[in-house]
Amino acid sequence: MCEFSVNASLCTRCGLCVSDCVSNIIEMGVNGLPSISPEKKGFCLKCQHCLTVCPTGAVSVLGKNPADSQPISGVSMPSFEQMDHFVRGRRSVRHYKDENVDPALIDSLLNALAHAPTGCNAQELTFNVIDDKDVMHRFSDQLVTALLKAAASDESEHPFLQQVAPLPREAIVNIVFRSAPHALIVSAPQDAPCAREDVALSLAYFELLAQSAGLGTLWWGFLRLTSGIVPEVKPILGIPDDHEYYAILFGLPKIEFARTAQKEDAAKVRRVTL
Repeated sequence: MCEFSVNASLCTRCGLCVSDCVSNIIEMGVNGLPSISPEKKGFCLKCQHCLTVCPTGAVSVLGKNPADSQPISGVSMPSFEQMDHFVRGRRSVRHYKDENVDPALIDSLLNALAHAPTGCNAQELTFNVIDDKDVMHRFSDQLVTALLKAAASDESEHPFLQQVAPLPREAIVNIVFRSAPHALIVSAPQDAPCAREDVALSLAYFELLAQSAGLGTLWWGFLRLTSGIVPEVKPILGIPDDHEYYAILFGLPKIEFARTAQKEDAAKVRRVTL
């Protein structure tokens, strides 16, 4: 149930919750207060727009108290200039300190990440995190062992295996893991409305959140590549067979970048005219 309620003493009858309701299920009742009829409550998308748009904090939904939300104001949000500079300064990091990130910081990042948008507000994402460098070392050992076993088989024809098989074990670990102490693997059921998009969006949000906290990140395409070669490693990370997934490496960066890159001409811009 959506548990929609209105504090009559705070409600100004402005109608904002009615007009902004994604499912169009909120109506102004006979007493002038917003309400949802019992037969429509099942259509609530649980987006909390009604709670967040109310200027006086009169609306509660899903049992959430609006007083527990953080206020939004101009001074509390980064300016366009700040965000522009931040996005330009984002870098992929391939050199990390052999240190664990503060667990409290990782928890804060994951709590914030729960706010990343999902198609139809499905909220069906699963976050699997490696938050201990010793666990990462053990996983890297298991993955590389599985890769070398696959490379030694007579049926091994994968170009990546042929490329890395002659290399020292340490070199393979560095190629795949880049010395990162941590990883976040995000997955969503394939039957979710926008499973692949939801995964990518959440990781993009995580990357910016992590870098704003002074961490380095790297999109982990090698996990998708190697888990396709040796799928037996997927259960180790808690990735169900019926889930779309992708991952990102992160940790304390070993290097600092001094300036932004210059990529203004990196994408074509085409304006649609009708």
